[in-house]
Formats: sequence, structure tokens, C-alpha cells
Amino acid sequence: MTTRTRLPAPAVARAMSAVSAAAKKGLGDPALAELVVIRASQINHCAFCLDMHLALAREYGVSERQLDLLAAWQEAEGVFDERERAAPALTEAVTVLTAGFVPDAVYEGAARHFDATRLTHLIGLVVAINNWNRVMVGRRIPPGGYTP
Repeated sequence: MTTRTRLPAPAVARAMSAVSAAAKKGLGDPALAELVVIRASQINHCAFCLDMHLALAREYGVSERQLDLLAAWQEAEGVFDERERAAPALTEAVTVLTAGFVPDAVYEGAARHFDATRLTHLIGLVVAINNWNRVMVGRRIPPGGYTP
């Protein structure tokens, strides 16, 4: 394997970090934010981001049961409330665009649980973690480099 750079250029990393932080802050629920970034990172197979955000989710009090079942959230009735189900639905729709646009039903489902500002931050968070996933996967950054 060719040697790959560890991180993007410092200015790019700072900008990406700023977008991530602003989106998380604007969403206003750090535990839910971690569920969102974990779900996107599962889809994108980003081991580094999964390792980091699973640790953060535990710090924010996300239950082990939710973490264990997040990949199958649609079938995990009673584990996630309606708001916690709307967030990964939108996360998946924004992350996987190969089928076309984000379906209206998914967007409207999220809009029932998030006001316009929080919805914008939720989408911003999904976009931000997808950027990070691509940076880390593209450089094959292994898990274990993050310490809380």
C-alpha cells in the first residue's frame, strides 16, 4: 500500500472541524448528534470515526443497547423514540444519494421532530460527518487514534 497523508491540510481540517462543531451545537442534543454521526460512519465503513464517536456517545450517555442496535434501527422497535428514528432516516437518505434525492416522506418525517433551524443543523451534521468519513477512509486512517 502507498503511504498516505494522515489528515487534510490544516486549513481544511480547521474548516471541517468548525462545520462539525457548529452543526452539533445547533442541533442542541449531543447524544442524538452522536447517533447521527455513528449511523453515517457505519454506512461509510469509517472505522476511525466509528471508534471515536462510539466513545463520545458513551460519554454523552447513549445506551449500549442503542449503540448495539443502531445499524438495525428500523427493526428495533421500542429502542429509539420517534425523534431518534427520524434522525437516522434522514441521515441515511442524505448519505446514500445513489437512489436519487432525499425522499419527501423522510424529509417531512424529520421536519415533524426538528424545527427549521435544528433541521438545517441536522443536515449540516450529516454533510460534515460524510466529509470526515471520506477523508479518513480515503487515507485509510485506522481506528484507535482518538482519545477522549
